[in-house]
Amino acid sequence: MIRLFRPRAVANAHCDLPCGVYDPAQARIEAESVLAIAKKYHDSDDPAFRTRALIIKEQRAELVKHHLWVLWTDYFKAPHFEKYPHLHGLFNEATKLAGAGGAKGAVDTAVAEQLLVKIEEISKIFWETKQA
Repeated sequence: MIRLFRPRAVANAHCDLPCGVYDPAQARIEAESVLAIAKKYHDSDDPAFRTRALIIKEQRAELVKHHLWVLWTDYFKAPHFEKYPHLHGLFNEATKLAGAGGAKGAVDTAVAEQLLVKIEEISKIFWETKQA
């Protein structure tokens, strides 16, 4: 009976789904929104606008963290971390820059720009792994 339910073929996938569903561009786009919102926030004196800007900026920063975590935990695997030993630290720095101590908790354009730099570094490694 067990033989009847045993799979006939075993498929091994690098990711949770076949590759092609992950892309650091999602984190980058949200981080670009965080930067743009921070700039608009500083350009405005309207308290209602600034309140809305803060709410939207925090939502976008949370999305940055989400997209980074998905890449970190679902896409990248042990062989990647062996080849790129600084990758864990890079993700940690990026998610901290997106979090409450960074872009989510402040309206500092310099922090948002640093976040974009980290995402670009992650993106370069991501695309290198896609070539392999």
